[in-house]
Amino acid sequence: MDYLIIVIASYLIGSVPFGFLLTKIFLKKDIRDIGSGNIGATNALRTGNKFLGYTTLTLDITKAVVPVLYTKFNYPDYIFITSLCVFLGHVFPVWLKFKGGKGVAAYVGILFSLDLTIGFLFLFGWITTFIISKYSSLSSLIASLIIPIYLTIYDFYSSTFFIIMFVLILYTHRENVKRLKNKEETKTKIY
Repeated sequence: MDYLIIVIASYLIGSVPFGFLLTKIFLKKDIRDIGSGNIGATNALRTGNKFLGYTTLTLDITKAVVPVLYTKFNYPDYIFITSLCVFLGHVFPVWLKFKGGKGVAAYVGILFSLDLTIGFLFLFGWITTFIISKYSSLSSLIASLIIPIYLTIYDFYSSTFFIIMFVLILYTHRENVKRLKNKEETKTKIY
């Protein structure tokens, strides 16, 4: 019973579409009609309202941190299940016909909740790639790839989960990958 509750609660918390809600409340617009049509923080920045963009980012990270930390301290055997369900909730939210964000902000919350070292490693990879390229999508992909590579060397047991997470993030960024290959991807302004 605990297992089922954790799965459902983690998915539902992860599926709260903050980018959609904030733009509806404060801009009276549907974020799905703006920019890429995605409900995540990067597209929320494209509304031109930096406050909404960074608030979306913060809340999307937080919605992952809360269930993952709760599980970590109370049901540690279910930590990877919780993490996966939160991520899937963000990417496939029941409230928006299963069309959500790309999962990166939720993944950041998961990483920092699991282990600060891998959280900062992701952040370092993302920032370094972004400074060089100015592409949020490429930065997310490179940073997501760094984690399983690092863990394959230092913690092979848990690396399988992070390989799965990289594959999922690669899937959610499949259109970005096409645009990057065709040199059509839009650079992101984060300040």
